[in-house]
Formats: sequence, C-alpha cells, structure tokens
Amino acid sequence: MTAILIILVAIVLLVIGYVVYGSWLAKQWGVDPSRKTPAVEMEDGVDYVAAPPAVLMGHHFSSIAGAGPINGPIQASVFGWLPVFLWCIIGGIFFGGLQDFGSLFASIRHEGKSVGEIIKDSMGSRAQKLFTIFALLVLILVIASFVNVVAGTFFTAEGGFGFTTSPTGNQTTAMISVLFIVLAIVYGILTNRFHVGTVPATIAGVIGIVLIVVLGLNVGLIMGRTAWIVLIGVYITVASLVPVWILLQPRDYLSSFLLYAMMIVALLGIFVSAFTGTATFTIPMFAGWKTGIGTLFPALFITVACGACSGFHSLISTGTSSKQLDNEAHAKPIGYGSMLIESALGIVSLIAVGMVFEKYTSGEFGSPSAAFAAGIATMFGTETSVVYGTIYALLTLAVSVFALTSLDTGTRLSRFMFSELFLKKDEATYKDATGMRKALAHPLVGTAIMVIIGCVLGGLSLSQIWGLFGAANQLLAGIALMAVAAWLGNAGKNNKMFYVPMVFMLAATLTSLVITVKNKLVMISGGVAAWGDWFQLIFAAAMAVLAVILVIEGFQTLFVKKKSA
Repeated sequence: MTAILIILVAIVLLVIGYVVYGSWLAKQWGVDPSRKTPAVEMEDGVDYVAAPPAVLMGHHFSSIAGAGPINGPIQASVFGWLPVFLWCIIGGIFFGGLQDFGSLFASIRHEGKSVGEIIKDSMGSRAQKLFTIFALLVLILVIASFVNVVAGTFFTAEGGFGFTTSPTGNQTTAMISVLFIVLAIVYGILTNRFHVGTVPATIAGVIGIVLIVVLGLNVGLIMGRTAWIVLIGVYITVASLVPVWILLQPRDYLSSFLLYAMMIVALLGIFVSAFTGTATFTIPMFAGWKTGIGTLFPALFITVACGACSGFHSLISTGTSSKQLDNEAHAKPIGYGSMLIESALGIVSLIAVGMVFEKYTSGEFGSPSAAFAAGIATMFGTETSVVYGTIYALLTLAVSVFALTSLDTGTRLSRFMFSELFLKKDEATYKDATGMRKALAHPLVGTAIMVIIGCVLGGLSLSQIWGLFGAANQLLAGIALMAVAAWLGNAGKNNKMFYVPMVFMLAATLTSLVITVKNKLVMISGGVAAWGDWFQLIFAAAMAVLAVILVIEGFQTLFVKKKSA
C-alpha cells in the first residue's frame, strides 16, 4: 500500500501546484491570450510553425522527458524513497516548473529566440556569448548521454547485422524504433501536405503504432553497438536540419502516446500489485546521508535531474517550443504542466525500481531503464510469463523513443546556438555573415561538429557521463533561472520567486563540480586515471569557470544595476 499512497499524494500535490501556483505565475507575468505569438507572426514553414496545442504538448513533453525522469530518480533511490519523493514534488512545482514556464514566456516575448538572446537583452553581449558556449557544452553531454542510452537499448553484439524472427528485447526495440521514424514521416506528410485533420490522423497514427509494435515483437533488427552509434548520429543530423513538420512535430506527438500509455500501465500495475501481492515496494524511507553516489547534498539534487528541474528544458522551451506556440494561453499547460507530468513520471520510476530494489542494488540490471521496465513488468507477473515479456519490451521501447526525441531536439537546439555564436547583432542567419564566420555559422557545420563530438563521447560508459551531465544540466537550470529573473526585473515584472531556486541550484551544482574536479585530480595524481577521467576533469573545470563568470554578470544585473537605477 506504500506505493499507492506515494503516487496518490504525488498526484494531488502536483495538481494543486498547477492550479494554484501555475495560475499565480501567469497572472504575475501578464500572460496575454490576445497577443500574437512568434509562430504566427514569423511563420517560415521550417522552424516557426504554429502547432495545435495537443501536437505541441506532445513535442514539448516528449522532448523534455527523454530518459531523464527514469534514470535520475532510479539512481537516486539509494538515498531512500522519501528524499526522492520530496525533491520531485517540491522541485517540480517551485523549481523546474518555474524555469520551464518562465523560459517559454520570456522566449515568446523575444521572437521565439533562445535563452542566450534573452541574456543578451538583459545582461549584455559578452554574457550571451559565454552562455552560448556553456549551453553547447551541456548539449554535447545531452547528445553523449542519450546516444549511450539508445545504443545500449538497441545493440545485440558487435559485428552482426540482419533480422531475426525470434527477437530479444533489444532487437524488438530496435526494429520498432526504426519503423516509428518512418511512421512519423508519413504522419507529417498527411497532416501538412494533404491537410488530413488532427483527429483522423491521430487515429491512423495510433493504429500504425500498434501495427509496428506487433511486427517488432515478431521480427527483430540485429546490429552492433558501434554501428548503432554511427546510425544514430546520421539520423539526428538529418532530423535537426529538415523542417519541423516532417519529423520533429509528428514524431514527438506520436511518441507522447507511448509515454501516456506507459504511465497508465504503470499506475495500473501499482494498484494490481498492491491487491494481488505480485510485487512489493521495498525501498526504505531513508537510507542515510551518504551512499555510493555521494552525500545527500549535492548528489540527490544533481542525480534526480529531469524529475525535478532540468536546464535542458529551458533550451527546449526557448529553442523549439516557443517557435510553435500558437497562443500565449497555452504557455502554462505546455511549459508548466509538462514539467509537473514529468515529476509524476519521476515518482512512477521511483515506485518501479522499488519493486525490484534488491536486484537493482545488487547490479542485476544493465541500466536504470532496464530496472524501470522490469519493475513495472514485475507488477503484472513473473519473469517467465508472456505478459511480463510483452510489457518489458514495450516499456524499453518507450524509454528509447523518448531518448531519441531528446536527441533530435537537442541536436536541433545545438544547430541554432552554434550559429548564434558566430553571428553579429545585425545578422539574422548565416547567409548574412561573411568569410569564416559564414562557414562556421552554416547549419550543417555546427550540427556535424556537435554530433561527432557527442557520438564519440557516447562511447563512454553511462556512469562516466551521467554524473557530469546532471551537474552541468542543473547548473544550466540555475543560470536560466537567473536569466529569466533578470529579464523580468528589467521588464518591471515580479521576479522574486526566482531568487531561492536560482541560488539553491547554483550552490548545489557548483559544489558538485568542485567535488568532481577534486576527485579526478586525486585519481590523476595517483596514476590511475583513464582518458575518460581527464575528460570529466576538463569539462567540469571549464563549466565551473564559465558558470562563475555568468553568475557574477547576472548578480550585477539583478542587484547592482537595479540599486543604481
């Protein structure tokens, strides 16, 4: 019954947060449904494309979710269920939701431009350049982390290639995921070129999902991990360059149905297991202040990541979602509501690992995603049952689909930001630049550089990437909170709700980076460091320095300039 109480209390608190705090924020900032959005005023058929609210909700939610709210809470579960529960709820309502909603609102008031452009408006060009460099470093880690996750859920064995009629879970997941991309392209063409309505197209899309799942359960795709990394790199390169309507919008919209179905199955499993005894929630309420992943502060707040607050969300809000929002009234459900649903998913992930906690802590699962799928499948039957195998395969598929969604969105964001780095104030696109800047600002150049670096790093183990990604991601959240607060202050709007979340996130993440640098220096001095340790040291140090400079700039804008005025 513990699991039922946890999920019911979580849902009630998140709903109250959305209705009360979310509505208060919209009122404080002056959300105006009658005001035209950039997607309407600047429509270009490529990036600025107004989307129906349901479609944009699917894109935004799928993009921000990825594998984060599954991997993070599961890894942090070693502290006990209560710390993870509290951080998902408090963090989602007052930290993550605030950042996501605020970033989206600020962007639609800046022609749908990125956080970097918002920083330039409120903090100056130098701060904008520094932020863009910092964000690109974070996006490299995003690409590396999710390339690693996806390749890990697809590959069978190095050197092999072909099809099999007796597929394993990975082979099934690989086949369905590839077919899912084809289905998304067909959906995009039907709705945007043949103008098929959203309802009939959605019905056809859901039927298509069912058909490719049935096919994937019977025919699997065999390919090695290295080959998958290369193929994923090619896919995200193409996905970041083509118009959003042909792949990004339809793929994310259709994938959201998998996520909704996954959460429904999980909720059903929680109630089934509670009354049938098929699985038992065994995570202790509190397991101690220090575990194998570090001390409660800052490790908990870094590890949970997307389940409570994620800087990556601010890049999505200001990079793709703000260019597709058709009405300011939809900013609250899409920006704030999506984050709270993700917090709920984080709680579901916590409960799932609780059903197989002893196996997880003993290292029986190859990844947190596998523990998540096994935990929910265990609620319905034993490992040898057909029901268990089917649910396990479908949940593994859902995780890989969301990781791919974050990948193609993250790569598209890196394209925007890489180009911004080399453009002058009066240059709108790379075509307006000259010489070497024109070449470097070209969409294909930036995309290729980011994808190559990300895929190379994706070959590292997930444990080498995730801790650094978590710190960088949460540090980005602190900077994004500071940027939106500075803009709101300059605009004469209430920004005081940002102060505590901003300071807390900056303190937690900078502490984590300092610990990482210290630990890597000890390893290097002891002669036991591999190249991955050098990478983590250099990355952590670079991000810490950039962040400190940005924080100084931000605090001058927020407090010194305000006092002078």
